[in-house]
Amino acid sequence: MSRRLAVVVAHPDDDAFGVTGTAALHADDPEFHLVAVLATSGERGMISDPSLATPETLGAVREAEDAAGWRALDREPDRLEFLRYPDHAVEDVPFDELVERITVILREDRPDVVVTFGSDGITGHPDHIRVGEATSAAFHLLREEGHDGFRRLLHVGLPEAAIGEFNRMLVERGMPAFDPTQLYQPRGVPDETIAVVVDCSEVWERKRAAVKEHRTKANDTDFPPDVEERVYSTETFVQAWPERAPGERALADVFEGLEAPAVG
Repeated sequence: MSRRLAVVVAHPDDDAFGVTGTAALHADDPEFHLVAVLATSGERGMISDPSLATPETLGAVREAEDAAGWRALDREPDRLEFLRYPDHAVEDVPFDELVERITVILREDRPDVVVTFGSDGITGHPDHIRVGEATSAAFHLLREEGHDGFRRLLHVGLPEAAIGEFNRMLVERGMPAFDPTQLYQPRGVPDETIAVVVDCSEVWERKRAAVKEHRTKANDTDFPPDVEERVYSTETFVQAWPERAPGERALADVFEGLEAPAVG
């Protein structure tokens, strides 16, 4: 069975948090093909250590960090694309142009599963939301054109219960909890909308290694040691297409169930 996965995100490190556990689990599968598309180079992000980058070099440094993260995972994408749109300004890019850029890549690689952001954008980040909208539009365009692949569209999503559990763990350690009402703070989706729950416990240290390569973002990846395993051991997704039946059990893998013939 073909296992072709594309992840389309906004910034370097979005891909590391989103799908590196899944990628590690499938790393030795000869049928697994991975494409990662990043809309920006993250050039307006934080610089945790001034020895790592300057505002002028940050974009190039973060691209290099992203590539290093995949090497640390020991499963590099078969295709890694940076669209180099302006960081924190993707919503200013003409929507049709953004859709077309993403469509061209997906048309060439024909992924079975496409992963991107949903309307929550994980943190409400406008770049995340816009990239998710454009990627979803590209997915449906290509599906309707009848191309091979395009069997499932997933949105990275954090269940509300997990956000609550994580906040409790932070507070117990004397750390501030996340505020889901604030921009750039993680927010959850209703637990019942989570359609795929991937157990990454056997590869969580590889995922952590991939995330830790994003050194300029160290402040955002600095979890308490006793919390790290919990953070990196699960990846969760909302199924945006095809429509999921109410009460349907969660899948354990992004490709689960795709052995059956595609339906319309």
